[in-house]
Amino acid sequence: MKIGELAKATRVDVETIRYYERIGLLPAPARAHNGYRSYAQAHLERLGFIRHCRALDIPLADIARLLEFVQDPSAECREIDQLIDTQLARVRARLASLQALEQQLVMLRRQCGAPHRATDCGILHELSAAAHEELDGELTAAERPTDGGDRGRKART
Repeated sequence: MKIGELAKATRVDVETIRYYERIGLLPAPARAHNGYRSYAQAHLERLGFIRHCRALDIPLADIARLLEFVQDPSAECREIDQLIDTQLARVRARLASLQALEQQLVMLRRQCGAPHRATDCGILHELSAAAHEELDGELTAAERPTDGGDRGRKART
């Protein structure tokens, strides 16, 4: 099958397929007499595996390691368990971060309960105030000495 057919069958972009070949996740296919790539069923299955791993947001380096286990089915699966446990921890951390973000947005939304002009918008006022606080914090941090002395305090004048 040609690269376009493989892309359509797996719903993976042609450029992504080429990228996976370049980094070694997908073995280079044989070339037909006309120079076109000719993909086999094994490419389809492997690309499907990669696509599913990416849908689980597994990093490419971990996918490469998982593919090594696919090639060596007699290997112990302890490392596979660790890879998935690490990915699960990443997902849980992201979920916690997203929940905190949701709470910030809920609180922000509460700043504006009724339609009115933008100049009176509590959301815009809150966003502006938060931006000023962040900038003030960065300026304060920039004023701190970096030589180790009086760390975290402004110099006395």
